[in-house]
Amino acid sequence: MPSFDITSEVDKQEVRNAIEQVNKEVNTRFDFKGSDARVEQTDYNLTVYADDEFKLEQIMDILRTKLTRRAVDVRCLDKGQVGKISGNKVKQLVTVKTGIETELAKKIVRLIKDSKLKVQASIQGDVVRITGAKKDVLQETINLVKKSVLEFPLQYQNFRD
Repeated sequence: MPSFDITSEVDKQEVRNAIEQVNKEVNTRFDFKGSDARVEQTDYNLTVYADDEFKLEQIMDILRTKLTRRAVDVRCLDKGQVGKISGNKVKQLVTVKTGIETELAKKIVRLIKDSKLKVQASIQGDVVRITGAKKDVLQETINLVKKSVLEFPLQYQNFRD
């Protein structure tokens, strides 16, 4: 029985490369001269440091640009609160979301069931597995999910015949 998985994954190495590019650009730009602006990464958590909120927003723009150039979808970034460190210096925690959260997975399953397509959708951890009798119906399902779920990046993998 043909099947495929709906997942949401981010290449950690591409994120690391983008962060290195951001730090290199921040160190060479004139408007950041003498500032303690940088981005640090621990696993899928990024911490952005800057002298003030304006520079923090500039660093976030650079980060989004570099991630986009490296084919990492910026919709997976979850920005936290801006916190003061000392004086005017600020930091912000940015989480790179991977995997499909249960709320979104339930939404996808409900969408597929309401569409009356002859497929079965099941949640397996942070993956939604779709099985059906024909490849054409699975392709219709992919198109339906692509049109309906726009707020989060999804990949369609592990297609089996």
